[in-house]
Amino acid sequence: MTAQRSEEAKGTTYGILAYLIWGVFPLYFHLLEPAGAWEVLCHRILWTLVVCAIALAITRQTAFIRDLRHNPRRLAMIAVASVAIAANWTIYVQAVVTGHVTQASLGYFLNPLFTVALGVLVLRERLRPLQIAAVFIGLAACIYLAIDDGRPPWIALSLALSFGTYGLLKNKIGGSLTALQSLSSETAVLAPVAAILLIFLTIRGDTTFTTDGVGHSLLLVSTGIATALPLLLFAAAASRVPLVSIGLMQFITPVLQLICGVALLGEHLTRGRWIGFGIVWIALILLSIDALMSASRGRRLARAAEEAAI
Repeated sequence: MTAQRSEEAKGTTYGILAYLIWGVFPLYFHLLEPAGAWEVLCHRILWTLVVCAIALAITRQTAFIRDLRHNPRRLAMIAVASVAIAANWTIYVQAVVTGHVTQASLGYFLNPLFTVALGVLVLRERLRPLQIAAVFIGLAACIYLAIDDGRPPWIALSLALSFGTYGLLKNKIGGSLTALQSLSSETAVLAPVAAILLIFLTIRGDTTFTTDGVGHSLLLVSTGIATALPLLLFAAAASRVPLVSIGLMQFITPVLQLICGVALLGEHLTRGRWIGFGIVWIALILLSIDALMSASRGRRLARAAEEAAI
């Protein structure tokens, strides 16, 4: 029991670190200016692949490549997942560099609600009453924000949809790949397109890698580590911590993003936006209560099964 608690404590630390890193990404991506969203995307893909290749070589995790080559269906799903996460990365960086960090944080607040909705629509999962209420309250929040702003919160919706779709595809792929193997596969699929796009941007004169100093070049190189590190920390947490704890920890990221946007980057939230955020938070509270209740029921059933076996 002591060993289990020790592992859970480690997992909690890893999870908090991962979500803290993701939470301060707005500040990190601001440091990458004047690089545009497309240039950042290209460097992020290519340098992440380099980091993953080095990590795979060190840990000797290369056998999965041969297995993937003989499984075209799984490879196709990885390719589609790659497109979804690339879209998410691009939208997010574009939101940061154009001063829409708070709307990006709204997207990650909405993500759990989108994930639940996709589970129903695609996986035919049955919702519990609190989950149903949370989804409808989240929908009401989006409608309210669209009416208040005069248009739907497209950045938030796009981020939630792209990341939700990515999560759904990862669910379909299953646990056949480790986090490192999965990220390596996705960036390998995207790398040829990223390389071609980077060449095109360079020819057009729309790149900053070689024109804005060594410090700026090193920052763009660091996108590989910045992408891979929190994902590997998250994977280490997920293998040690109950899913409900991971679900609750994930709110660290959008809260920090919101703080970065309002307190540090000077974005202004209108009264209507705050009300919209508040409605979303009510939905997330219901979703969290449902998750805690479900986990508690699961533990009781497990104890009952153990006692019956004895």
